[in-house]
Amino acid sequence: MIERISGKRLLWCSVLKALCIISLVVVTALTAFMLLYVLFRGLPHITGELLFTSPSMLRHTIGILPDILNTLYIVITTLIIVLPIGVGAAIYLNEYATNKKIVELIEFAAETLSGIPSIIYGLVGMLVFVQFCSLGTSLMAGALTLVIMNLPTIMRTTQESLKTVPESYREGAFALGAGKWRVIRTVVLPTCINGIITGCILSIGRILSESAALLFTAGFAHNVNGFFKGMGSAGATLTVALYVYASERGEFDIAFAIAAILMILTVIINLITTYLGKLMERRNGQ
Repeated sequence: MIERISGKRLLWCSVLKALCIISLVVVTALTAFMLLYVLFRGLPHITGELLFTSPSMLRHTIGILPDILNTLYIVITTLIIVLPIGVGAAIYLNEYATNKKIVELIEFAAETLSGIPSIIYGLVGMLVFVQFCSLGTSLMAGALTLVIMNLPTIMRTTQESLKTVPESYREGAFALGAGKWRVIRTVVLPTCINGIITGCILSIGRILSESAALLFTAGFAHNVNGFFKGMGSAGATLTVALYVYASERGEFDIAFAIAAILMILTVIINLITTYLGKLMERRNGQ
């Protein structure tokens, strides 16, 4: 009887292991195929003229320099606003809040917000930021919409990271006479910095890939502006430009080139974020 049971367990373990390996191979193959196909179609069409010029109807040229700048502007502005709010909310819920029902209600609301389609965020952003707040169709309105979209991600990832910090760390710091905020600032946050960076990377990926919400709030303009003037005026990001060139103009070569640039830009930003996180860990370790 024992031999039969052990034989069945070994069989099931072998089957589950094989299924896990097959799943890993399928996911890896699909990801590699998508990346290689986009890079293969897009890299040959990336030229200096495409990267460093603006589109011109007179010269019949296509340039995405305004779209690259708009993308960077909106990423920077969104992160500057959403990181303090998201991390601060997570710290309050995990370290200060005492009413568990309210905490559970806020967590449920955050999880619900993270599952709402982005087109709804775009509609709300258009009604609230563009019309009610009189920001007009601008990158600032788009950035504020993306703040609402990414706030649950930052808050929940930070909160889960705070929960992984051992309670003995806090108790040891309190025993040495440190206050509540000092313990959070010098012990808790440095310990969970990886979780905050993970949330930041996830938010950057969502910001770079978003187009539906920005169609309603940021607009389609392709003008080169400085940071402050650009945030106050309409502008198309790379994803919006990709949508326009692919669906409305039929310029699929340019669309694949923009997709390849988006992939490269995502990798660069993630590497910079990871490096900054490791640098902060070294400083905290010292």
